[in-house]
Amino acid sequence: MPSSPGGPAAVLAVEAPPNPWWNADYVRDNWTAISLALQEHVYLTWTSVLAGLLIAVPLALVARRWPRLEGPVLGVEGVLYTIPALALFAMLQPVLGLRALVVQIGLTTYTLLILSRNTLTGLQEVPAEVREAARGMGFGPARLFLRVELPLALPAIVAGLRVATVSTISLVTVGGIFGYGGLGTLIYQGYNTNFFRAQIATATVLCVALAVVAELLLYGAQRAVTPWQRGRAAV
Repeated sequence: MPSSPGGPAAVLAVEAPPNPWWNADYVRDNWTAISLALQEHVYLTWTSVLAGLLIAVPLALVARRWPRLEGPVLGVEGVLYTIPALALFAMLQPVLGLRALVVQIGLTTYTLLILSRNTLTGLQEVPAEVREAARGMGFGPARLFLRVELPLALPAIVAGLRVATVSTISLVTVGGIFGYGGLGTLIYQGYNTNFFRAQIATATVLCVALAVVAELLLYGAQRAVTPWQRGRAAV
């Protein structure tokens, strides 16, 4: 995991006035710390989204299997989603202690509603006649899910994954207050260093760029795993 015991290495602010929003010297002199913060940001994002996916998909399957549980499952996830990130991290801190675990659990929590709802929606939109045809061909429950339902639900699942990933990239920055927030740590340090604009702007631009790259990669992955969608769009 690309982080040091004290979070990303301390960044030395460039003291040359007039404190511009862009300073090439700052980027050059502090590139090691910036790259460590970027790596930490990526690590926090993908581990939190993956953990959310591993939790959300089974919950969606439970809600689909027993429709009476759909309301409670999505309701609880909805309540968790409405808790302000700073408040959630602050509540987890005394219980868990470890800042890395606090940030990752908090980030994972915010992905659950998006991923569960999209997974459930995708599975519910699989045509009933398709299921019946598969059962008529001898497909059991597991084979029906893996070979029929999951592929047809993939567009909705990946769409939720894209939203969850981009929102998580943004929420990671809140962890900077606890010294474990990737690029958010640089933003927080810059704010406390006489509002050092170059550090704040550099970290912000990289955060936005990371979100754009993640969105494009996931969009490409979605097109790759759902080739029938491309054919339908062409028609």
